[in-house]
Amino acid sequence: MNLYRKYFDSEQLSRLENAEPNWGVSIFSVGHHIHQAKKKYPDNNHPQDYLFDWEKGRILDEFQLVYISNGGGIFESENMAPTIVEAGTAFLIYPKVWHRYKPALETGWEEFWVGFGGHYSEYLMCQDCFSADNPILKIGFDTELLKVFIHLMDTLKFEGIAYKQISSCLVIQLLGLVYASALMSTNVRSRKDKLIHQIRHEIHENWMKSISMEELAARHDIGYVWFRKAFKEITGTSPGQYHLSIKLEKACQMLRQTSLSVSEVAYQTGFESEFYFSRIFKKKMGNAPSQYRHI
Repeated sequence: MNLYRKYFDSEQLSRLENAEPNWGVSIFSVGHHIHQAKKKYPDNNHPQDYLFDWEKGRILDEFQLVYISNGGGIFESENMAPTIVEAGTAFLIYPKVWHRYKPALETGWEEFWVGFGGHYSEYLMCQDCFSADNPILKIGFDTELLKVFIHLMDTLKFEGIAYKQISSCLVIQLLGLVYASALMSTNVRSRKDKLIHQIRHEIHENWMKSISMEELAARHDIGYVWFRKAFKEITGTSPGQYHLSIKLEKACQMLRQTSLSVSEVAYQTGFESEFYFSRIFKKKMGNAPSQYRHI
């Protein structure tokens, strides 16, 4: 998965806020970053308005949703004592509330985040499911949450048709998924569930690459036959088809939201040739890539 960071300047923010229709959700920053172990946090690529050091902490003028998909660290705010953050944890940052957080030095972490505001954002964040006094939500690994984060980043990166409105709706969807996932995490998952969710995460992380499902099962010390059966039982599809569906979903986004040629889309989504990509795409989607773009 490609790392991506986007911080909007005042001119860009004005364009986003003036989009019609206006859903009442403005986006200020979005990104995905892997912070390696033994490295200072935050790194030097943070713009000055977002930069902070651990001793002073930080106060923002926006809401932020941060999801830690790997690694771990610590979070603290004026409303919450220092709290350990593990992989699969989301935390919310509120405007005008002092806070600080950082990955553990020995592990680092992988983070997804979005900064947002607007009158509908304020309404949503006032609901009982969210609280500045308890901003940490332990939701576990959630593929749907990651898919929406990635869709949001791609939408803002490629700036396709109606990208401003689509991105606002995606932030609303993220908040709904976070709350739903937090509720579901109270149910105890079996070892099989946890293992398959972990493997699904690996597939999402490496979706552009050629993945040997037999080797993937071996790395987790499980037999391929058991793995394939368990994966299909939990997800409703085989590992190979699950991987293919991710690649096709990405291809659909690129065809709809960019001007990339079919050949370029095939290359960027990890297919071995344009011919193979077009054949598989038509078989699964019902239209050739060039036709799908204009539907």
